[in-house]
Amino acid sequence: MPSVTLSGRAFLRLSGKDAETFLQALVTTNLPDLPEGEIRPGALLTPQGKILFDFLIRRDGPGAFLIETTEDQRDALLKRLTMYRLRAAVDLAVVEENEVTVAWDGAEADAPRDARFARAGLHLSRRPGAGGNDDPGLFDVLRISAGIPESGRDYALSDAFPHDVLLDLSGGLSFRKGCYVGQEVVSRMQHRGTARRRPVIVKGEAALPETGTELLAGGKPIGAMGSVSGALGLAIVRIDRAAEAIHGGTPITAGGAPVSVELPAWTGLGFPQETAEVPAQ
Repeated sequence: MPSVTLSGRAFLRLSGKDAETFLQALVTTNLPDLPEGEIRPGALLTPQGKILFDFLIRRDGPGAFLIETTEDQRDALLKRLTMYRLRAAVDLAVVEENEVTVAWDGAEADAPRDARFARAGLHLSRRPGAGGNDDPGLFDVLRISAGIPESGRDYALSDAFPHDVLLDLSGGLSFRKGCYVGQEVVSRMQHRGTARRRPVIVKGEAALPETGTELLAGGKPIGAMGSVSGALGLAIVRIDRAAEAIHGGTPITAGGAPVSVELPAWTGLGFPQETAEVPAQ
């Protein structure tokens, strides 16, 4: 059973009789159907529908939730939640932990499961604290191979819509819940079918260039490299432009070298035949 310790993580705990209704009205995740023992992705959006903060969330006892985010987001997220709290009966507390243990292929029986990986057919657990025995690079390879992006490495906060990072397919975005911040914009994208940017798995014949390197098709940018591990990487691209290149036989390159791109199989997405508009799935 591979297990790794990830650093740079941070945790907030929300409790109190109004905790669920308070969060439900703010974040993208639908909380009433979140079962014990499951971790789901989520985000707090700008009014324009872009991801302001992203996180993982799970239940942490009766009426309480544990939010896992990054160290560089924690304080600002806490401040934003405190601003929204007003008179709601919600207690917000920082959990003094900055590491998380991730395990898979026989994941720890009593640790909550990460729903993003479950949708990709992988059994992966995570819990606060150090305890991993293996190289954290193994998790990078697993995550990239599954096509699961992370903010800071694959996209910039305040610059991506939930559809761009697969929250609509990984359990982090609900179209059945009531209003929340940015909900009108993402619902419009869903119903009008205007989601054009998606993560792709990038494969090269040799080591891929560094994060931020543009992916080009016919000399025109279609996206930029995100996470890289050797000849494997992630990039968020305009799939209409990628489709045009693929169907037209135009090479896609990164740093001057040819690469192939593929959409994560578990998403059910495909490169569109017609590139004028890309339906959201």
